[in-house]
Amino acid sequence: MGATSEQQLDASPQGAGSQQVPLVLVSNRGPVTFDAAGEVQRGSGGVVTALTGLASHRHAIWIASAMSEHDAEASRRNGERSFTVRSPSGQDFQVRLVVSDAAAYDRFYNVVANPLLWFIQHYLWDLSNAPDIRREEIEAFEFGYNVVNEDLARAVLEELEGSSEPVVMVHDYHLYTLPDLVRRARPDVFLHHFVHIPWTQSDSWRVLPTRIREEIFGGLLANDIIGFHTRSYRQNFLQCCRDLMNLEVDFGHGLVRLEDREVWVRAYPLAIDHRATRQIAQSARVEAFERELLQRRRDFLILRVDRADLSKNVLRGFSAFDLFLAQHPEFSERVTFLAQLMPSRTDVPQYAEYLERIEALVAVVNHRHGTPDWMPIQLKLRDDLDEAMAAYKHYDVLLVNAMFDGMNLVAKEGPIVNEREGVSILSENTGAHEELGEYALSVNPFDIQELANSIYAALTMPPRERRRRAEGLAQIVTSRDPGDWIDEQLADIRAKGRSR
Repeated sequence: MGATSEQQLDASPQGAGSQQVPLVLVSNRGPVTFDAAGEVQRGSGGVVTALTGLASHRHAIWIASAMSEHDAEASRRNGERSFTVRSPSGQDFQVRLVVSDAAAYDRFYNVVANPLLWFIQHYLWDLSNAPDIRREEIEAFEFGYNVVNEDLARAVLEELEGSSEPVVMVHDYHLYTLPDLVRRARPDVFLHHFVHIPWTQSDSWRVLPTRIREEIFGGLLANDIIGFHTRSYRQNFLQCCRDLMNLEVDFGHGLVRLEDREVWVRAYPLAIDHRATRQIAQSARVEAFERELLQRRRDFLILRVDRADLSKNVLRGFSAFDLFLAQHPEFSERVTFLAQLMPSRTDVPQYAEYLERIEALVAVVNHRHGTPDWMPIQLKLRDDLDEAMAAYKHYDVLLVNAMFDGMNLVAKEGPIVNEREGVSILSENTGAHEELGEYALSVNPFDIQELANSIYAALTMPPRERRRRAEGLAQIVTSRDPGDWIDEQLADIRAKGRSR
């Protein structure tokens, strides 16, 4: 964490100098989860990774949903209040795991958050066919999404009892209506909300019934500060406030003006812990995976590391590789496309079908171009950081062709451990492109021919140009760390607090 973080956390947003200002983090997933034996496991997801440094601070309480019955049991053992727990990495967290009704949580997560909001915020709906908003979706919002938000808001308010000038930092698309609930009960609370996924343009939000849309925007606008990864997402949100809510917006200063206050809208690009990433890359287990990879490596290695999510655009990536091989037969048996994909949300029908389509397309490409000694695409359906890190070190081309992405940390992790001056092919619709686009090969993720051309350009790029781009990417990625990301937000919390 940056040097100023603890100083900023130890002062109130109003700058009053209090040494015990409560800081509460709220997200769907927490920093830890419990297994059947009651043992502590690290929580999953990018939000957990982003917030770990801040949450281990002694004044921070992290409130999250109980992810399993084992989490619920741990919550009950601690009187359903916050308790201290040590993670497998040795960090101590003050956590509160909130148990919601199982049916309500299912509606919250599997009907509203995923896929409805996720699809809206990644432009994934095929609007001629879906979604159909019926009573099921409307009731899922009222008796699922809102119920879970109310459960977590109630926990926040209980943890803040007796405190003055508290700061609550809310995270992501699961909790859009929570801030308004907290604001109504505690007008003195400073509310900050960071959205980790893209914010789409106004028309995409018209999918939602007006009442639901207004509840979501009303919940978000109860915050003092709303943060996004990029300036374009910030711009889209401001545009939505003007177009959909008929509010006064200052695009230049990033302000939404309500009747009695102003909401700051800011961009805070998420950085990675580049020192820790490089340290992991030197571990013995990574080196074991390296030896295995190098034994089978051809002249060139193309790599993608992703969740098998519709937004990641995996099918078009493989289609472009298929086209590249057809147009450049001189690369036959010389290049391998290694794809390490983590199955994602397989209980959502669209995701289960997508994974089946991925496997089917890989089979087609391998049958069309493969030989008895060479399989063009090597597909690994598993989540193993050490295995991914070994591949990061030895790719010639890193492919990140997401249709839309909040940030995409793979685009930042790969270049700082790669040892072959690998070239990044980066979708112009990823959040990372705003920072890294100058040194990557930028692609329109829907243009398969352009992507095939970029694969060829990357594999034939002169060494001097490869080096220039690789050094540029590494310099940008290592210029900030998660502490800087946190510090930027805390600095704005203090500045905004003084203006309240």
